[in-house]
Amino acid sequence: MKKVLSALVATLVLGAASAAMAAPIVMDGSTTVLPFGQAAVEQYMKEHQGVQFSVSGTGTGNGFKSLADGAAQIANASRFIKDSEVQNCISKKVYPVPFAVALDCIVPIVHKDNKVADLTKAQLKDIFSGKITNWKEVGGADAPIVVVGRDTSSGTYGTWQEMIMDAGEKTRVTAKAQVTASSGAMLATVSKNPNAIGYEGMGYVNNTVKGLKVEGVAASAATARNGQYPLSRFLYMFTNGWPQGEVLNFLMYMQSDAGQKIVNSTGYVSLREVK
Repeated sequence: MKKVLSALVATLVLGAASAAMAAPIVMDGSTTVLPFGQAAVEQYMKEHQGVQFSVSGTGTGNGFKSLADGAAQIANASRFIKDSEVQNCISKKVYPVPFAVALDCIVPIVHKDNKVADLTKAQLKDIFSGKITNWKEVGGADAPIVVVGRDTSSGTYGTWQEMIMDAGEKTRVTAKAQVTASSGAMLATVSKNPNAIGYEGMGYVNNTVKGLKVEGVAASAATARNGQYPLSRFLYMFTNGWPQGEVLNFLMYMQSDAGQKIVNSTGYVSLREVK
């Protein structure tokens, strides 16, 4: 009987261990990081049979909440973590560790028929704050400007606030701005409105909209890496403490040449040049 019970206990333990191993690694957060994050996960799972991921894009802020709550093992972020988010994590005994996985440019976008091609940071600030309200004030047609922004959980929103709206002083986006909940929604909204202006990560910008230069500099891999483009940034994946097991293996893959090639293939900028 003892042997039977011992065998039964061993079976139960092994079964529990197998179930734990089969549990998917949860990745949540930035919709900007989502395209190459999803692509990297799919390739990684092909090369590592038995490893499962669950990937979603609910916004950078929500990704940090998921990490703090233990609901996600990887939080994708299009900005660095805020002090308040660090404190929330620490209060729950979660200690966020950042891994830079890509570079990106935030690109002001307009309707593809808009004549405007280049704006300064000062002009962008005045447009988004509501001080400039007509396209003719910046060399465009005599038409009202429709400002399109992101919700506050968006990391791209946070970076835009820091790089364009704040600049040493707190400046709010106009209350008339249309608010979108994702990168895809931003792109769709601007593409359908001839008078709209918004902003988007470079990897999302396609031929349905027109990307503008900023201070005379176009967004590109070269200008992101050399710092010439004024609105370049790092993109991150955060973990709770130093990762272990397959989470660590995936992040090492993400930073490897193979992972960085995926970053490039999805329209983003690899941390370094890869062939």
